[in-house]
Amino acid sequence: MSNIEIAIKLLEGYDPELPLPSYASSGAAGMDVVACLAFGERETGHGIAPGERWLVPTGLAMAIPEGFEVQVRPRSGLALKHGLTLANSPGTVDCDYRGEVAIIVINHGPDDFVVEHGMRIAQLVVAPVTRARFQLVDTLDMTARGQGGFGSTGLASHGKILA
Repeated sequence: MSNIEIAIKLLEGYDPELPLPSYASSGAAGMDVVACLAFGERETGHGIAPGERWLVPTGLAMAIPEGFEVQVRPRSGLALKHGLTLANSPGTVDCDYRGEVAIIVINHGPDDFVVEHGMRIAQLVVAPVTRARFQLVDTLDMTARGQGGFGSTGLASHGKILA
């Protein structure tokens, strides 16, 4: 396991009582990041109706080292218990982005959900980036799978493995 350093900046209006992103356990791959709501919503929270999306502010900006990205991922407990997940999962914070890290959430649950100030809203996973070049060719090598896609290697409707 390697460690890198990421510079983080607290943006105007950031609540200094909120924790910075951190790992909840020694084996955690993702750091919890919390919602930093606007002053007018800090007491009441921000409601999200079923099917609605909202951009949750964190009040943070960061300088990610070249060769890395920060992936924004949903929190499994929010998804299971409330149907709240990310509209673009995983989201990517690129190394050359310097704006606020904000979280696009969507409420797939049947009830309104209230995002509270300081609530753990997502996970941030630091990952290395591999860049590729595409090479135009006339043919591709053959594989056993070939052009089979969209479930062609999965399970049948009764849970039996397809041959």
